[in-house]
Amino acid sequence: MSNSSIGMSQQDQSEREKFENELQMILKASDDAGILMRVIGSLAFQMHCPQFGYLQAAMGRAYTDIDFAGYKRQNKQISEIMAKMGYAENREVFISTEGERAIFDKPGTGLHVDVFYEKLDFCHTIYWKDRLEVDSPTIPLTELLLEKMQIVQINEKDIIDTIMLLLEHPLGDTDRETINVKLAAQLCANDWGLWRTATMNLEKVKQLAQHYPQLTPEQKSKVESQVNEVVARLNNEPKPLAWRIRDRVGDRVKWYKDVDEV
Repeated sequence: MSNSSIGMSQQDQSEREKFENELQMILKASDDAGILMRVIGSLAFQMHCPQFGYLQAAMGRAYTDIDFAGYKRQNKQISEIMAKMGYAENREVFISTEGERAIFDKPGTGLHVDVFYEKLDFCHTIYWKDRLEVDSPTIPLTELLLEKMQIVQINEKDIIDTIMLLLEHPLGDTDRETINVKLAAQLCANDWGLWRTATMNLEKVKQLAQHYPQLTPEQKSKVESQVNEVVARLNNEPKPLAWRIRDRVGDRVKWYKDVDEV
């Protein structure tokens, strides 16, 4: 893993509630304005894991910002509602990313908002097209899983969020409160690099989960079985010729993009 201290610190309840309350206000403002914004990142896992969300605080996983997925066609409306809520936009980020990302800061509060338009484009690309309508108020569970599993230099905070997700939700072939493994397998069958990183990170999740004292033996076993099933589905999905050819090359050729911090 890379620097495991990122997003890891003891955070008191009042600080956590500051982020949670602000998130709810932004969601209400976007809903009232007819703007489609879906939560990603740490707060999305917290919202979609009501039974196991407590593990974030118990394991020292802190909120650092508020992240959203959106559609580029609504970027002006999003900028407008964020301005009304007292946020200042860093226009250089929007311009330098060619409209794929916006960053907003609320002076004097320590609140920072990221909006990713159309896709999450880091080590690998996770697209939102026609998917933001599938779930609410977060992106679908499959994309939540892939959001973490596409990070080559994965951090401890990403491991914790993934553990929560796997404990909370069943695996299946649909999206309704289910991790759609069928879709994940199809995406990985079309992208050898995504498959390589995702399976590598899932194995890390399985191994590291065994060392958390905050997890019961039953929970550790559940994480292991969930990971094994996901990996098996990703591996067993029929692969096209291009994928099989790339597989022969393997790790000898770099399969991911380096991520530059904004």
